[in-house]
Amino acid sequence: MNKFLSKCKLLAGFGMVALTAASGCTKDFAEINTNPNAVSTLTPEFLFTKAEYDGVSNTLFLLLGTMQYTTSFNDVAGFGSKYIASQVNSSSSSFSSAYPGALNELSLIINAVKDDPTRVNLLAEARIWRVYCYSRLTDVYGDIPYSQATSGYTSNLFTPAYDAQKDIYADMLKELDEAAQSLDPAKATYGASDLIYNGNTTQWKKLAYSLMLRLGMRLTKVDPASAQTWATKALAGGVITADGDIAKVTYLSSGQIINQNPLAYQLYNQDYIAANGSTNQEGGKYQDVFINYLKQNRDPRLGVVSVVYTGGSPNVTDTTFAKQQGMPANLSAKPANFAQLSEPNPRTVLLRGSPFLVFTAAESYFLQTEATLRGWSSSTPAATLYANGVSAGLRQWSLISASDGTIPTAKINAYVARNPLVTGSLAQQMQQIYTQFWVAIFPDAQETFASYRRTGYPALTPNNYPGNATGGQFPRRFLYPLSEQNLNATSYAAAITRQGPDNLLTRVYWDKQ
Repeated sequence: MNKFLSKCKLLAGFGMVALTAASGCTKDFAEINTNPNAVSTLTPEFLFTKAEYDGVSNTLFLLLGTMQYTTSFNDVAGFGSKYIASQVNSSSSSFSSAYPGALNELSLIINAVKDDPTRVNLLAEARIWRVYCYSRLTDVYGDIPYSQATSGYTSNLFTPAYDAQKDIYADMLKELDEAAQSLDPAKATYGASDLIYNGNTTQWKKLAYSLMLRLGMRLTKVDPASAQTWATKALAGGVITADGDIAKVTYLSSGQIINQNPLAYQLYNQDYIAANGSTNQEGGKYQDVFINYLKQNRDPRLGVVSVVYTGGSPNVTDTTFAKQQGMPANLSAKPANFAQLSEPNPRTVLLRGSPFLVFTAAESYFLQTEATLRGWSSSTPAATLYANGVSAGLRQWSLISASDGTIPTAKINAYVARNPLVTGSLAQQMQQIYTQFWVAIFPDAQETFASYRRTGYPALTPNNYPGNATGGQFPRRFLYPLSEQNLNATSYAAAITRQGPDNLLTRVYWDKQ
């Protein structure tokens, strides 16, 4: 093709004869310049698979450190647990990836199917998944482009306004309500292209109402009346309670990177690929806060999620309870006992073919427990709901690995019996619920981050590391990309004026004192 175009340019300088000869340059031009491997008609099923993958992979994994699950003695890799000022711009990655990825893909799908009543399920499930993707984004950044977002392709709008998070939440809840009610089991679905539920409309409806419960409960401090309204509607609609209804994106253990669990892949390849406990290239380990809590509470998940290496060739992993030990987050150099410290279990947490749990029965039960304690539901006693949540959080590891994640029923029952819901004030009960939530939701640190900011639990102590960007306080949000200041300056400035400074301490709409 390059030779052909060069020939056309040369001929253009040789008078009329040359122009006549050059007329051949336009012959079959469209055919020559058409990609034979491209498609002209969008296939929603194919794009939905990609949107599910992209929606899950666009997660701020650095929050594992912020929520004190992991840490690193390496200052750069340890930004999440140390909030180092020089590394703050790394917190913008999720924003940068969201719009050209899952959000744009879902908009294309919605535009393609919205006027076809036979594909109402495709529309509804795309709307539900879009809410999941937008909710994860706005919960981290606050005000974001929403109503005008992803309009570059369809409307040539390249500088979208930022919507106020209050308005985004109102629309997301509306979207979930409408989408859930429109699902029709008699009509076509994404089928096998849907990696979460294989097109099962009954389960998609449960996910929609579960997300409604999650988002509704986010509003408990800023708008209790709306929180109650949406939580009540969600519970009436039917939320996830059975292990078989857990929303999870399935993956393969090999092949293309996109087909592998993104969290497991990132942790494994960036830090734990050596599998010897000593030469971790990013200097990461479990944080002592997390490991100490599991040990102090005799939590049977400890051996499921954590190992130490004991040498040998290949290196042998040891899950013995007493040997597990976390690393402090205030280190700036490799400690002498680094090789003996705990890190993620390669047969569970680092299992690249394991599913990513999007919404679990454990989360549902903990949110229901709180709603019941607030007097918004009375169908099941709060103590029962709480016990169900604790039990579900232990059982769900068998979905990650049937062989290495399954906790014996007797151990589950014993742990539940040792940890009943306390009788006391709502604050005391909230502390217990959302400390258990912190353990049960691991490794989904992004959801833990949202829950922590709303409830204040678990009662973690922030890391006042030298050179941190928060003055020793926990981050409340993350930073917009620098590109927004340059390419969408007017919209960016309006968001800052409305929401507050673009720093780690500005609180989002629902995050109130």
